[in-house]
Amino acid sequence: MDVRKIVVVVEDLEIARTALQWALHNLLRFGDLITLLHVFSSPSNSKTRKKKTRLLRLKGFQLALSFKDLCNNSFFNTNIEIIVREGDQEGGTIAALVREMGAFALVVGLHDQSFLYKLAMAHNNVGNILNCKVVAIKQPGAIQEIRTRATPVVVGSSTNMDFSLIEIASLEVPDIPAPKVAYKICPDPYAVIWRWRKSRRKSGS
Repeated sequence: MDVRKIVVVVEDLEIARTALQWALHNLLRFGDLITLLHVFSSPSNSKTRKKKTRLLRLKGFQLALSFKDLCNNSFFNTNIEIIVREGDQEGGTIAALVREMGAFALVVGLHDQSFLYKLAMAHNNVGNILNCKVVAIKQPGAIQEIRTRATPVVVGSSTNMDFSLIEIASLEVPDIPAPKVAYKICPDPYAVIWRWRKSRRKSGS
């Protein structure tokens, strides 16, 4: 069986953690490799650039390690690697790394500032740019906003942004009252009184 590489974008957002959990429970199979990818932007001030870059890289690793803990808590002995890189926030660095790794799938938590929007604005086909399956996980309530942003770019596409869109909704369990039992189905065996009757002897002829 070929090892599939599933890349999950690491961001300090709850939707990114939700996307990882979705990938673990719906996409991961035995032998797959989970790549936790975090890309941070470099500071513009050249005087403090080196120090700030080092701090941002360290923060990225710490964040990725917390994502790794989520993996280990869900599935023991999951194959995991961590990649933290400096790059742009428009998705160019992520796209280049995903293509270089030959990823099977890219899983992203979709939010207002997601790089997927910027890629869709710059390219007509996000899937071709990334060269893999792209799955965007979002919380309920933002589907109209996504379509409005994407429609001018990808006209006529069934998904509007040329990637699979998964909406995560909480499962509400209705409050069902306990059924009323009119009698005991299995009574206590010690409460059962057995009556023994002596057999009648037949009278002699």
